[in-house]
Parts: sequence; C-alpha cells; structure tokens
Amino acid sequence: MPLTDTAIRQAKPGDTPRKLSDERGLYLLIQPSGGKLWRLDYRFDGKRKTLALGAYPDVSLAAARKLRETAREQLAAGQDPGTTRKQAKQAARVAAANSFEAVARAWWEKWRTDRTEGTADGAIRSLEIHAFPRIGAMPITAIGPVDVLELLRKIEAKGSTEILKRVRARIGEIFIYAIANGIATSNPAEGLHKAVMPHTEHRRPALRAADLREFFIRLDAVRISQPIKLAIRLLVLTFVRPGELRCAQWPEFDLEAGVWTVPAERDRTRGLTGMKMREEHIVPLSRQAVAVLRELQDHSGGRDLLFPNRNGQGRPISDGTINSALRAMGYQTHEVTGAGFRATATGALLELGYRPDVIDKQLAHRERKQVFAAYSHHAQFLPERTKMMQAWADHLDALRKGARIIPFPETAAG
Repeated sequence: MPLTDTAIRQAKPGDTPRKLSDERGLYLLIQPSGGKLWRLDYRFDGKRKTLALGAYPDVSLAAARKLRETAREQLAAGQDPGTTRKQAKQAARVAAANSFEAVARAWWEKWRTDRTEGTADGAIRSLEIHAFPRIGAMPITAIGPVDVLELLRKIEAKGSTEILKRVRARIGEIFIYAIANGIATSNPAEGLHKAVMPHTEHRRPALRAADLREFFIRLDAVRISQPIKLAIRLLVLTFVRPGELRCAQWPEFDLEAGVWTVPAERDRTRGLTGMKMREEHIVPLSRQAVAVLRELQDHSGGRDLLFPNRNGQGRPISDGTINSALRAMGYQTHEVTGAGFRATATGALLELGYRPDVIDKQLAHRERKQVFAAYSHHAQFLPERTKMMQAWADHLDALRKGARIIPFPETAAG
C-alpha cells in the first residue's frame, strides 16, 4: 500500500531500524534515533543495490517519488543510478575547486610574488569587491563574455575607469593562467576593452621647476618634524619613489662614495618594500644629498631606518606621511604629491638637455620593449647619472636662491 504524509508523520521509531514501504522499491527507513531516510532498492547487472535519496521532511514524499522515477529512467537507459550520482557529486567537487574565485586565488598567490604587498593586497581586494560576488562561485569554464561584461558594466556605471581597467586586466590574466594550467580553454575577457569606457591616464600632480623656490620657502617655514623636512628634501634631490625612500635603511648608503643602493627587496614583515620593478637600483648622491643624510643621522638614534615610525616596532613612517606634510605646507592634492617630484625632475632635466634614456634609468623605469630591454638592461649610465644628479642638486640650489638658470650643455652631453 502506498505511503501517505500522514502515515509518515505518525510513524514512531523503534528499538531497531524499520522500513515503511511505498512502491517500486521506494521506502522510508526509520532509525531508532528518530531519523527518517528515503531509500530505493534496485537491481543493476544482476546485483541488488540501494540508493540514498535524502531525509524526510527535507525531501518530501512527492520529491522522493520523483527521484525514484528519475532513477528508473536511468536504469531503463542502461545506467546505474548510484554511479551516476557519484559522478555528479565528483563533477560538483571539481566545479567548486575550479570556480572562478578558487582559480583567481591560485593565480594571485603566484602573481603576488613579483609585486609589493600593497599592490598585491589591492589586487585581491578589487576582485573581492567587484568580481567574486558576481562570478566567483561559477565554474570558470561556464563563464562567458556576457558574464564578464555584466560585472564590468557595474564598475563602469560608477565612473571609475581606473578600477574598470585594472579589474578587466586581472580577470584576463586569471583566464590566461587557467588556460595555461588546463582548467579553461578560452578567455572571455579578451577584447572587452572595446565594449566599455576607455581609461584616460591623468598626469600626476606635480610642481614645475619654477615653483620650487616658493616650495623651499614653505618647507623652511612649515611646522613639521625636522626628519620629515629632510625626507622631503631627499625626495626632491633623488626623485625616487616615496616608498623607496620611506623604507630606506642606513646599510644601503655609502656616504663616502656618494652612492645609495636600493635593494630589490626589503623585510616585508616590517612593512619595508624594495624596488617596484624588483631590481636593485643605484642612486648617485649629490654633495647636497650627502649633507642632508649626515644631518639625518643625528636624528636616527642608532636605528637602521632613516625614517622610523614613532610608534616603534621597527617599522617605517606610513605611506601618507610625506603627503600629509605637503598638505601642511599648504599644497592641495591636485597640486603636488610625493610621487610628483619625479615628474618635476624629469621635465626640468629634459629642458636642461639630458638624454631621456639617462633620465629614465635614474627613474628606475623598466624598458617595455623587450628586444631593447635585452640590450639596455646592463646600461647603467652611472657616469652620466652621477653628473646629472649633481647638476640637478646645483640647479635646485640656484632655484632656492632665485638665481638665473643656465643650461649645462657640456654636462648634459656626458
């Protein structure tokens, strides 16, 4: 006699498991603990087998009967329902392991090794915010261009073309990684830059060389700590990246030789970052830069960092310290940032006649054209850069005094 919901609800457990039969092999197994489990007995290849169909009431009587009919259809087609169920579960596990988020995090673990901590953290955070909520749980092979475009449109609607560009590029890199590892066969992000708003690069806020006289007057007058004033002077004199300066350590400097060797890597456990391009970089030090460094030694208190954080723990000043000092000097964010002195120096040195490749090497830019990079990698231009850095420091002195500036054609020619 077929089961009814009433009979199932009223069924009580006994001391041993007992069965309540329905039809065509379907029954409810009532456990002594009170659990009510759906089971289906069937035969395949002459062998008796049992298929678990879930627990009541999560699986209702009607649902259990539908599962029974599906299993009978599989048997009629020559398929073992138990084997089919195992294969489906295995496919689900594989799909979960190869979800976009799982593959993205595997890609990120490899990608981050060549990036600064801040860059790596920013990359995964942008994916967590913009990509994972929409396609993170999807099997990577099930994601198509429409899925990627939809999430890019969401970013585009917020007007942030910089984030749009970065997220699109990272999704593309994740699919390339998946293809290389045999997880995916195509890249649905390819070509989507044509379907969204293009990103327009904006010039970094920077002062002109002609503005530096007033800049130094403000720097002398502002009420900030002397080490931070010296940090700003060094930043202008060396035009390194702010992160390379704030994490600097005294063993990197040879003041007698006038050389600062910035390592490719520093101790990240202390929040110290090395060169952006992961390559050691030599900074020739002018006489003025050496003088600033000698004055700074009086403030370092024997610590290895040039600019230790006042909270201690062996960490450097925060990445916002320089910009906060510039704000205290009365400059707005659209006028100048710590990174802007690189543009200031570049413009001035080009006007003074220095070769772009020499300036570029001092800026520690990586040559993007691979063939040229292969030949230019060892071209350090140290003699030219040493002369250029001293001429730049002298040029800054002249600007501070308001003197008439004369180009240095002989020096520039190297």
